[in-house]
Formats: sequence, structure tokens, C-alpha cells
Amino acid sequence: MRRIVLVIVVIAIAIAVYEAARHSSHAKGHPGAVDSPAPQFSLQDLDGKALSLANYQGKVVLLNFWATWCTPCRGEIPQFIEFQNTYGPQGLQLIGISMDDDAKPVHEFYQQFKMDYPVAIGNANLAESYGGVLGLPVTFLIGRDGRIAAKYVGATDMTALQQKIQSLLQAR
Repeated sequence: MRRIVLVIVVIAIAIAVYEAARHSSHAKGHPGAVDSPAPQFSLQDLDGKALSLANYQGKVVLLNFWATWCTPCRGEIPQFIEFQNTYGPQGLQLIGISMDDDAKPVHEFYQQFKMDYPVAIGNANLAESYGGVLGLPVTFLIGRDGRIAAKYVGATDMTALQQKIQSLLQAR
């Protein structure tokens, strides 16, 4: 009888610990989750200049993880350039984080596509801070308040993205 009571107590404690841990991690939010604060980072852009998310506080930021070898990524870049040109004056800032292993093809791609927004070479730590970038492209929209407003995994529906950008730009 004592053994049964002991087993029941141990199970009850295990359940309580599990539930407490689940609620604790849920309250913090997962890295890179919508409505969570965007993780801060500081890198060097392709020109060797400091590129820090903090420098764009108060702007709507489109943060795009991509690579030169990624076909859907390559397809999105011209639209992102257009977004930067159209919405930049209203407070949009694009930031490209290339997940290429080498900067040389990124430099060449940047010049070939006439990219007009900052691009840096990312790393595993940065990708992990945004919840892990397991496939490319992955795009985050960060509101003026510094919180992640949307996350797009894979090729993005540009119409939906544009509508979200416009909505975030209108919100003060």
C-alpha cells in the first residue's frame, strides 16, 4: 500500500514539475516567435560597416535570411529591392542575412542584383536566436515596437507580405 501511495506521489510531482516548466517556457515565448521581441544582433555588412538591429529602432524591419544558392531566395530579392525603394521613405528597412559559407559569392550577387539594402553574413548563433533557420528563405517582419509581427518560412506570398508591411507602416 505504501508503495502505491509513493508511486502516486512521485507521478503527481513529475506532472507538477512538467506543467510548471511548460508554463514557464510558454510565458517567455520561443525565440523568433510572432509577438516576441526581435533578438538583437550586431554584425558587419558586406562593406565592413557595423550592422546592428538596434540602429533601426522605430522602423519597420524586414529581416530576410537567404543564400545565393537558394532558388526561392533569388526570386524574392528583386521584390525586396522594390519594397525598399517604395516603402523605405515611409520607414521600412530591409536587412539581408546571407547564410552562405563564403562572402565572395554574396558580394558578387549583391552587385549583380544591385541590392540597395544592408546585407551581412549570418552565423549559427544568429539563426538560433531567431528560433533556428532550418530552411531558406526565412523572413521576419519586425514592427516599430521591436516585436516580431510576422514570420514567413519558404517562398513568401509577396501580396500578403506587402499588405502586412503597409499595415505596420501605418501603425504608429
